[in-house]
Amino acid sequence: MTFFFQNLVNALQWGSFYALIALGYAMVYSILMLFNFAHGDIFMVGAYIGFGIATLLVAMAKMGAVAAPGWLILALTIIISMFLTSFLGMLVERVGYRPLREAPRASAAITGLMIGIILETANLMLLGAQRVRFPRLIESATYNVGGVFVTNKKIMIVLVSISLMVALHQFVKRSKWGMAMRAMAFDYAVVPLMGVSINKVARLTFAIGSALAAVAGILFGIAYPVLDPYMGIVFGWKAFVAAILGGRGSIMGAALAGFLLGFIEIFVAMIFPSTLRDLIAYSIILLILVFRPHGFFGESYSARLRL
Repeated sequence: MTFFFQNLVNALQWGSFYALIALGYAMVYSILMLFNFAHGDIFMVGAYIGFGIATLLVAMAKMGAVAAPGWLILALTIIISMFLTSFLGMLVERVGYRPLREAPRASAAITGLMIGIILETANLMLLGAQRVRFPRLIESATYNVGGVFVTNKKIMIVLVSISLMVALHQFVKRSKWGMAMRAMAFDYAVVPLMGVSINKVARLTFAIGSALAAVAGILFGIAYPVLDPYMGIVFGWKAFVAAILGGRGSIMGAALAGFLLGFIEIFVAMIFPSTLRDLIAYSIILLILVFRPHGFFGESYSARLRL
């Protein structure tokens, strides 16, 4: 049981990354009915933006320009990175997707892939192909809870992730803009006739999704300090699978599916050779979709794409 709960903690941390990234996919897909295949690379860019800000703040603290503990530097890094990455998301929407809003969905999908390649290439041109190490902002502390070892970083990652998911859920359910987003997800064609600007809702959707991806990137850098220019590819595709598994338009579904995917990967690697992890994990997801083709919380109309 101790071994089980130890891996359960690891699965919660791993699933937090998938869940935060999957929320961006789910929001864009539910509202604009397109797949933002550049979202994984936005996660990568957000991680690198966090790396740059954290490195700058740590250097300033060492020089005495600012007197801030590691937790404060981490909080500032997250806030500033969310702000900057949200602008990147809005830029992607304005330049890449808005001109293709009435085009076939395949055109938008190809555009997303191209934007991802542009972001990866820009990263390589600016920083080179070498990996970078995320600064150590907080000292690691390990707690023994009934034989299960939990670090303060894992606790922080899970709590921050769940807090952001709850905050997003409340924003979508209770705010005026959240109501507009839900209405557009329900009927894309009628909402503009009610005076709601599609462009504003689209910008807000991309901004929020990109900001959450930036947080996922920073938290990943805290847990696994090495960043790679191509790290967004694998995480992006797996989070996309989680968004589909959760069901169109469901924030709760995308979050739960992200955690589920993290659980499956960790526990499959615990029982079977790690080389079989993806094969078994995706086989399980395929089996779920056979019986739940619209995902956990998807509706039947979610299968009607504007092709």
